[in-house]
Amino acid sequence: MAVVESKGRYAGFLEGNNVEELRRRLAGTIVRPGDSEYDRARAVWNGMIDRRPAIIVYCANVDDVIQSIAFARETGILASVRSGGHNIAGSSLCDGGLVIDLSRMNKVTVDPENRIARAEGGAFLADLDAATQAHGLATTTGVNSDTGLIALTLGGGIGRLGRKHGLSCDNMLSAEIITADGQLLFVSEKENAELFWGLRGGGGNFGIVTAITYRLHPLGPTVLAGSLVYDWKRVRDALRLYAEFSAAAPDELCTDAALVTLPDGGHGFAISAFYAGPMDEGERILRPLRDALPLVQDRIGAISYVQLQRAGDASFPRGHRFYWKAQFLRKITYAAADALIDRFPSVPSPKSFFVFQQVGGAIARVSPTATAYVNRNAAYDSFPVCIWTDPADDQANISWAREMYAALQPFAMDGVYVNNLGDEGDDRVKAAYGANYTRLVALKRKYDPDNLFRLNQNIRPAV
Repeated sequence: MAVVESKGRYAGFLEGNNVEELRRRLAGTIVRPGDSEYDRARAVWNGMIDRRPAIIVYCANVDDVIQSIAFARETGILASVRSGGHNIAGSSLCDGGLVIDLSRMNKVTVDPENRIARAEGGAFLADLDAATQAHGLATTTGVNSDTGLIALTLGGGIGRLGRKHGLSCDNMLSAEIITADGQLLFVSEKENAELFWGLRGGGGNFGIVTAITYRLHPLGPTVLAGSLVYDWKRVRDALRLYAEFSAAAPDELCTDAALVTLPDGGHGFAISAFYAGPMDEGERILRPLRDALPLVQDRIGAISYVQLQRAGDASFPRGHRFYWKAQFLRKITYAAADALIDRFPSVPSPKSFFVFQQVGGAIARVSPTATAYVNRNAAYDSFPVCIWTDPADDQANISWAREMYAALQPFAMDGVYVNNLGDEGDDRVKAAYGANYTRLVALKRKYDPDNLFRLNQNIRPAV
């Protein structure tokens, strides 16, 4: 049956015996409005998202996911899928609908001999990092430990190890997915290969992924990483230094950078560095960067990889209000740098910053058509990150982010990282997939023709 938008269409189903019947079929639990844990259960990372689902299912196993999908199809209720809930648009929640929550399916199993790990659909980045680092292994994940691992991977998965080992999706060896008709499929290069292609960057459009098996690489447990901080009077020189140094960096080195507000209230520029190799080698490679300009702080040193992966969490606290608009750059020109520097001091919140997240390296050596993730020739993902707490400040922060985005737009590529999209519409979704979009539409028609899974950066089954 086709999915129906109107809340009125399915409200009656939830007043009858349908929910109790679903409850009896589940090993997991159900939370509904009026339950004591409801407000906690409907909270997600971005405090701007305030939605009230009719029913939240905490799935305990694969069969619970199958039963939840069947319920959505039988009733026509709007359905969303949640693993980490770390999405800027809050698409894991829906007003008046069904939330299929995988957070209790979070087991990670590591095979150190074959250097692979299998992670269930609700695992966080922290779950994978802890399990793999116990064996001196890792793979590319993101930069906030409480991000949902599977959702990150399905959108591509940019992270510190990407320049050396490729995106998270490039390290996906296989996946287990439940499609809209309730089928459990195993996908890999050899089995359901076209769907496997689509899962590597195509997001949650084709079903609910309940597990992914990843390729692992030797790393750690101690790595060389940290940050260099410059005061505002040197910001132009520092940003140009970053642009030149990062453009020539080896694959083992990942250098991100940001325009920031310093603890004393002044503004500054920070470069963060991570070296995925021997520390003495990393020290040698970073020495010219560290010596080039006077610094406010030099905090580069030995750190455990697990600790490093958690280091950014304090900058993105759950429950704060977040907004950003992202775009890719091939390079950072002097004109682009000046446009951002001129506007940054008007930032309304001291928690906010403008970030350059470096990509390239191994990511760029994969063909744009080898996976659904198409934007392989980008050098940086760049965007204003607005963080604040008072709803009264919403307009000021959102307006500033849009101004910063607009200032950079003349220098940006057409593409965008799908995991950084908010509610920006079909055109930006298409920009995320470029020449791969038509092929993804064909997959959507095959596996989700009624667009049951559409509370995402949606690939519509009809062009």
